[in-house]
Amino acid sequence: MFQDISYKPIGIIHTHYKDITGMPIQPSGADGVSGTIILKPELTSGLKDIEGFSHIILIYHFHLATGYKLEVTPFMDRKPHGLFATRVPLRPNPIGISTVKLLKTEHNVLYIEDVDIVDGTPLLDIKPFFEKFDNRNCSRNGWLDNNRTLNISEIKSDNRFR
Repeated sequence: MFQDISYKPIGIIHTHYKDITGMPIQPSGADGVSGTIILKPELTSGLKDIEGFSHIILIYHFHLATGYKLEVTPFMDRKPHGLFATRVPLRPNPIGISTVKLLKTEHNVLYIEDVDIVDGTPLLDIKPFFEKFDNRNCSRNGWLDNNRTLNISEIKSDNRFR
C-alpha cells in the first residue's frame, strides 16, 4: 500500500546560522535575515520569470533532524501537542517549509530575506507565493490561539529538537 519515495536536493540554502540554537523559529521572526540559495546549475533555466514574485515558498529537508516523537512541546507553548499539530523539525519525514522574500537572482543564485533556516540545508523545491491563493483568513489557530500575546521575533530555537 505504501511505497518508498526518495527526493534529490535541487540546491543548498546558505545562511549565517551555523547551529540551530538561537535561530528564529518562523520566517516572521526572521525579519531582515538574509541568505542565498545555490541552485544546481543545470536547473537554472527553471528560474525563468521567478523574479516577478516578491516571495517564494521553500520546501527543504531538515538535515540535522534525527528521529521523532508523536507528542512534542513546541517552542511556542509549554504543553505537549501531537506532532502533526506543530511545526517541529523532528518528523517521520523531516520536511520544512518557509515563505521567504525573494530579493534577486543571478544565474543559479537566489538572494532571499526573512530566512529561518540553518546553513547547508538541502533544498527540495521552490514554489512561487501567490497572494490570492496562499493567504487565508483564518479564524482558528488551534492551541496557538491561547498564546496570542507571543512575540514570534523573541522566540528562538534551542536544543530540544536535536
